[in-house]
Amino acid sequence: MVMRVIAEKTLRLFWKQRADARGALEAWLEHLKRVEWNTPADLQRDYGNDAVLPDNRAVFNIKGNKYRLVAHIHYKSQILYIRFIGTHAEYDRIDATKI
Repeated sequence: MVMRVIAEKTLRLFWKQRADARGALEAWLEHLKRVEWNTPADLQRDYGNDAVLPDNRAVFNIKGNKYRLVAHIHYKSQILYIRFIGTHAEYDRIDATKI
């Protein structure tokens, strides 16, 4: 089973506004189509300690940390829900553990 992303439309809308993010987000999506994370430790092996947040949430650095993406991951069903995408400064104004 491969990871499904809900909702990819969010990413497409984001890169329409910030075209420089498109290539990095497309590469991130392609990577997700090849992974199977069953636990946060699996995610940690791919992205390191900083990616894993409490309550099955994760933060991903996009385009060299210019953008950040926060997701909630349901490991059993292999579904990743996008909760936030924005600039690093916008990320600093949210609580990634609750969004």
